[in-house]
Amino acid sequence: MRAAPGFAPPRAAKPLARKAVLRYDKWTAMQKISSDLHFSKRRLPTMREPETHWVPNTDVYVADTGVVIKVELAGMQRENLELMIEGNRLKISGQRGDGCRTGQCKFLVMEINYGAFESLIELPPGYDLNQAKAAYQNGFLRIDVPCSGSIASAAV
Repeated sequence: MRAAPGFAPPRAAKPLARKAVLRYDKWTAMQKISSDLHFSKRRLPTMREPETHWVPNTDVYVADTGVVIKVELAGMQRENLELMIEGNRLKISGQRGDGCRTGQCKFLVMEINYGAFESLIELPPGYDLNQAKAAYQNGFLRIDVPCSGSIASAAV
């Protein structure tokens, strides 16, 4: 069989060298970083049919006086936020409505999450969630969690 003018005849394909495929998984990377810091942020497991909800962007960092949890929740009302403490876990949940949209619409771009949200933040031992103070201002929920007595006295 002759190749058409301007076309090279097909060659046998060379076997590809096997290389490790590395994939970046944001959730796994965040869990690894969190586990290195001994913090954990995860979705709550449910026994029933999973509800559709979103998880807000959250920063957790250590400050001089304890841990600071900062959650991005623009457009919320304080009365629509719920904070629950269970041992060393803090559950942040609520509902963000879309008060700007009217009637039927067709989205061209939709990047803002609306509806129910929840986030579970598990702190390592040494922090006293029962003494935490929370403030919601300018679209951010900030929770200051002080060190418990044992860590505070060890630092002195």
